[in-house]
Amino acid sequence: MSDHSIKGKVVLIAGGAKNLGGLLARDFAQNGAKAVAIHYNSVAAAKDAEETVKEIQAAGAKAVAFQADLTTAGAVEKLFADTVAAVGKPDIAINTVGKVLKKPMADISEAEYDEMSAVNSKSAFFFLKEAGKNLNDNGKICTVVTSLLGAFTPFYSSYAGTKAPVEHFTRAASKEFGDRGISVTAIGPGPMDTPFFYPAEGADAVAYHKTAAALSNFSKTGLTDIEDIVPFIRFLVSDGWWMTGQTILVNGGYTTK
Repeated sequence: MSDHSIKGKVVLIAGGAKNLGGLLARDFAQNGAKAVAIHYNSVAAAKDAEETVKEIQAAGAKAVAFQADLTTAGAVEKLFADTVAAVGKPDIAINTVGKVLKKPMADISEAEYDEMSAVNSKSAFFFLKEAGKNLNDNGKICTVVTSLLGAFTPFYSSYAGTKAPVEHFTRAASKEFGDRGISVTAIGPGPMDTPFFYPAEGADAVAYHKTAAALSNFSKTGLTDIEDIVPFIRFLVSDGWWMTGQTILVNGGYTTK
């Protein structure tokens, strides 16, 4: 039987400098990963990436960080090539990259739609493609999507709508990579208590989201705490390897499908 533990594995995390990605990077190092490569999008996140690298190293793992805009196929290909050159072929690849826009459909410009599609759909497709080409056999891939895929709500058409294709990308990749023992999943958190969430929401919406989940009263913030998502992703890319081709909504009872 193949080894599905984290110990001794090489991990690549897109969007791994801060928030959920940063916490995942530190968690994998603490759970025995041999090396963690983190990606970050903009130079504004360079300081966060540097700090996360130091914390990974302090936990005993090798760490590297790469800056890139992953909205082109070439950039994603280079990220994987740089990772392989620096720390070896990944065993685990996690994509936390995303962009949110809350706007009526009537007000969304073509440029805004194209950007949302590039960040949420295109980059996810090419991340899965390159993961399939570069991961070791028996590897694990997980993409972060959104629990809004199970919602009946206005104003998030370009966000949930451009995350939705990842569900099928995940199913297809699981079939195409399965003969190498690679499992492929997507996970949809509820609204998370990170700086990613608040800029798009007004005070009334924030108040609603903080009470919308069945377990809101038992969350630190009423929202999905990133600390509660990390164990699910860790499980999916280790002992939970038999789960593949699935999108799982983990949100304390916020939405369902």
